[in-house]
Amino acid sequence: MIDALRRQFDVAWALTDLHLSALTDDDFLWAPTDLVWTLHPDATGGWVADWAESEPDPLPVPTIGWLTWHIIFWWSATLDVVAGEPPRAAAAVRWPGPAHAVSEIRALQRRWHSLLNELTDDDLARPLSFPWGAGVERPLLDTALWLNVELTKNGAEIGQLRLLRATHQ
Repeated sequence: MIDALRRQFDVAWALTDLHLSALTDDDFLWAPTDLVWTLHPDATGGWVADWAESEPDPLPVPTIGWLTWHIIFWWSATLDVVAGEPPRAAAAVRWPGPAHAVSEIRALQRRWHSLLNELTDDDLARPLSFPWGAGVERPLLDTALWLNVELTKNGAEIGQLRLLRATHQ
C-alpha cells in the first residue's frame, strides 16, 4: 500500500511542480475577478491571507498567491499532526511572499517525501483526526490520500489561473 501511495504522491507533485516552476512574481496576486481570496501586506511587512472559518457564498476565486499560502497552511498542519503536535491554525501561517512561496512549498514536499519513505504499511493504520475534525478519526492512510488529492486540486487551480493570466495580458 505504501508504495502505491508514494507513486501517487510523486505524480501529484510532478503535476503541481510543473505549474509552480513556471510562475513569475507577477502571477501570484493577479485577480481574475473582483471577488477573490488573496493576500494582503500587514504592518510588519508580512502577508496575511483572506480566510473564513466557514466558506462564504458565493465562494471567492483564489489568487495563485492565496493557493500557495493554502498549500503551505494545510501541508504544515498535516506534518504537525503526523508528528503528534496539534495542527497550526490558518491565522498562524504567514505567506512568505512571491519570492519565497515556491521554495517553502518545495521544502514541505521534501519533508513529506522523506516521511513517506519512512512510513510502513502498519504506520498507515494509525488514527488521526486531521483534516476530518475533532472527534473524527481515520487512518493516516486516509490523511495521506487526502493530501495527494488536495495537492493535485491546488496544483490544477494554480495551473488554470496561470494559463488564464497568460491569455489576459
